Amino acid sequence: MHTVWKGAISFGLVHVPVKMFSATEDKDISMRMIHKVCGTPIAYVRQCKTCEVDVEWADIAKGYEYEKGRFVLFEKEELDQLGSDGSKTIKIVDFVDLHEIDPIYFQKTYYLSPDQAGGNAYNLLLEAMKQSGRIGIAQISIRSKSSLAAIRVMDNCLAMETIFYPDEVRPISQVPGLPEKVDVNEKELSMAAMLIDQLSTPFEPDQYQDDYRVRLMDMINKKIAGEEVHVAPEQQRTNVVDLMAALQASLEAVNTDTTEKPAKTKAPAKKKPARKKAE
Repeated sequence: MHTVWKGAISFGLVHVPVKMFSATEDKDISMRMIHKVCGTPIAYVRQCKTCEVDVEWADIAKGYEYEKGRFVLFEKEELDQLGSDGSKTIKIVDFVDLHEIDPIYFQKTYYLSPDQAGGNAYNLLLEAMKQSGRIGIAQISIRSKSSLAAIRVMDNCLAMETIFYPDEVRPISQVPGLPEKVDVNEKELSMAAMLIDQLSTPFEPDQYQDDYRVRLMDMINKKIAGEEVHVAPEQQRTNVVDLMAALQASLEAVNTDTTEKPAKTKAPAKKKPARKKAE
């Protein structure tokens, strides 16, 4: 597994160094957007509509739109400073019973393993939580996103579930069309209860599968087997090359006997503005 975060769990004055791993993975089948006319994948670019140029990551800042078309800008360092103290700490603030948390609050699950020399402290917290039957409610910041979290025991592993803050959960009162009074026929209710009872079974996750993904993969394999495959045409270089820069690079290539490297050098790309002036 790939480590997605490193830090420590703190409860009281105890610090438990841990590494974090994603407990789940997205199995959705990824597909590209293709131009049907020629079979070429569609490219998405970061482009400024005002300057009409492609924008590098180094020239991008985050902004909050407080009025239509008006923004306040933030550099990455400014946002990082907001969570500087607790950014590497999972601070347990309370211990509660799991059944007290409605599933609507849960977001994503992570596994936590002991890091460095934290094995003893990790085992201590693991066993203490096992015996208490409680879970820890903690605060954490992952990739500049502050979140609540629930720390619980799964077998011999500590797991962490990120959970929504209360103001992130929409109230049920906003749902339209809900009945003001629940009124049902007693016979129908009895039959529904019998049906639920007949369908009741222990939860065995292995018996469920994503039928759509299975059918899609079967169709993909059939298309490949039948060679119903669209090959994207070879892409020609789209960089506008400055003629003088290209000639200079070619001369240098001949002089140094390294023909291939200058042919792919970044120098031509840097001369884009000079090309526009020449025109």
